[in-house]
Amino acid sequence: MLTATPGSFRIGAVPVGDGGLTVIAGPCVIESLEMCLGVAHQAQDVCRELGFGYLFKASFDKANRTSLGSRRGPGLEAGLPILAAVREEVGAPVLTDIHLPEQAEPVAAVADVLQIPAFLSRQTDLLVAAARSGKPVNVKKAQFMAPWDTRPVIDKLIQSGCSDLLLTERGVSFGYNTLVVDFRSLPIMRSFGHPVCFDVTHSMQQPGSAGGQSGATREYAGHLARAAVAVGVDALFIETHPQPESAWSDSAAQLPLSELRPLLEQVAAIQAAVRP
Repeated sequence: MLTATPGSFRIGAVPVGDGGLTVIAGPCVIESLEMCLGVAHQAQDVCRELGFGYLFKASFDKANRTSLGSRRGPGLEAGLPILAAVREEVGAPVLTDIHLPEQAEPVAAVADVLQIPAFLSRQTDLLVAAARSGKPVNVKKAQFMAPWDTRPVIDKLIQSGCSDLLLTERGVSFGYNTLVVDFRSLPIMRSFGHPVCFDVTHSMQQPGSAGGQSGATREYAGHLARAAVAVGVDALFIETHPQPESAWSDSAAQLPLSELRPLLEQVAAIQAAVRP
């Protein structure tokens, strides 16, 4: 039986690990300052009421898109000021992706956590640059990786100077256009000594299945989130949008913002039951 307790660290005032649950939530991509502020305020209010730590998430660029014509976001130059404004007004730490090593330094000047996208989780130069930024790093486990394959990823980060890291499960490829979740991966990765996050919305993706964009089975969001918390995780990652059908990215997978509170209320009950 895997019994190792993962380490813990703090992102600003938000603890990660140590028996609590942190929620990473926000829109897939930055669409406007107003929308980001609205999502961040509402998500933070829910998390405060339920006793969860909260990190705001939004991407300034979505470099991995199914189609060349898909909207990618405002880009680095326009996106970072929006993230900085959310961080200042809402008071929540901010997490965002980087796709290139040269993005690590400017993004670290604004964001509290650098995220490594799943398809890039083995890119040594990107991991090294993120580690050297001095900020905590969240690594999405690639869809083609087994949980034990994250050990070398951990080694790359630690040997490059990163001590505060988070591993995120987001499903594994199963044939064509399908992801499945092996919930054994959560205790396996937690046994490596670092907090583990479960990505609710990306685990429901059906990559490239919707005619030039990704589909999803959003109706299973609650099932997957409840299962992950029952198994044991330190954080949940949830992309949420006021009107997912009009979202620039991952419209089929994002959770309607109106459904965030009911889902987290269920999660809170399960977390209370299984917390050590």
